[in-house]
Amino acid sequence: MTSPVGTEQPSPAEPETPESSRWREAMREITSGNALVAVLGVLLAVSVGSLMIALTDEQVRDASSYIFARPGDFFQATWDAIWGAYTALFRGSIYNTRADTFATGIRPLTETCKFAAPLIAAGLGVGLAFRAGMFNIGGRGQMLLAGAAAGWVGYQFSLPWPVHLTLAVGAGMLAGALWAGLAGLLKARTGAHEVIVTIMLNYVAFYLVFFALSQQSLLQAPGSFNPKSAPMRESATMPKLLGDQYNLHLGFLLALVAVAFVWWLLTRSALGFRIRAVGLNPTAARAAGINVGRTYTLVMVIAGALVGLAGANQVLGTVTSGVTVDLDAGIGFDAITVALLGRSRPLGILGAGLLFGAFKAGGFAMQASQDIPVDIVLVVQSLIVLFLAAPPLIRAIFRLPAKEAK
Repeated sequence: MTSPVGTEQPSPAEPETPESSRWREAMREITSGNALVAVLGVLLAVSVGSLMIALTDEQVRDASSYIFARPGDFFQATWDAIWGAYTALFRGSIYNTRADTFATGIRPLTETCKFAAPLIAAGLGVGLAFRAGMFNIGGRGQMLLAGAAAGWVGYQFSLPWPVHLTLAVGAGMLAGALWAGLAGLLKARTGAHEVIVTIMLNYVAFYLVFFALSQQSLLQAPGSFNPKSAPMRESATMPKLLGDQYNLHLGFLLALVAVAFVWWLLTRSALGFRIRAVGLNPTAARAAGINVGRTYTLVMVIAGALVGLAGANQVLGTVTSGVTVDLDAGIGFDAITVALLGRSRPLGILGAGLLFGAFKAGGFAMQASQDIPVDIVLVVQSLIVLFLAAPPLIRAIFRLPAKEAK
């Protein structure tokens, strides 16, 4: 049938080619994925940190007093403050461009890796619990007991180097596993919430270690009146990987091994399948025949062992002068941020640990060369947590599409 004269039939829309469809689907996955949200959250936190750097700089404040007369001075001072801060952060964490030799220039990168090692190990412990739907907030207590156990073995016995170090690291991991496993067992048997239990166990561990360090029959160094143990024997200390001019030690390699282990556990083992199933839906996992209570206990045991590796790293690698009640150095709580930033994925936690290790190593360089308070770095880390905890806020600021439910 012919169409009336003077009217035109709309031409059919051209079908979308498979190639353009694939590109569009890829862009949709990128823009709606969690990885991009994490990257943008870090960039937004760094931007807010830049504003705080400018506000705390004395030259910027002086230039602001006559901003309307000479606005160029204000903007130049602001740029100099921000650029100087982040270049100092780079020189203190990646490569010192002012060094005379490459061997000296690369030292900041080794410091970043050294600081990152316990963050990666503890972050894996927290992230593994997250994958099972649990919140391991007891990193501090697990690190304290692990450090105390590793330290006691480290100075109490006289053994050959490989055996002594292996026993000390194993003792630390065992102590962390038992302490975290207690929280998992209580959740499995009584339904006690692991957040409350692990927080309370932090205090119990602190006072247990403090008491042990106050008794010469337990951990206190002979003839000392301070809550501190004797220094580690040389046979129990982690050897340096690149010579005495660098502080990077075996703990970083052990952290990399832990990353590989957790990746294998979650993606290639039957236990990893049960962990992921329980984390997604414990009711459905129980209906499928998975023992949820046993899985909770096993997860916390493994998570505690990983956090215990971080505690042993502190005592046997970084702080070999003895066990103290502040050996965790805030790592137990920083590990939560690392796990969140890494989305509880082993490779993501590795990258997040290196990033926070760079913050720790470069923060001191910022303070020394630019007279910037090192607390600015802590503020940036806190802002990263804030933005990661609110993905809809990041999506709204950068106008990203909402993540599609699968």
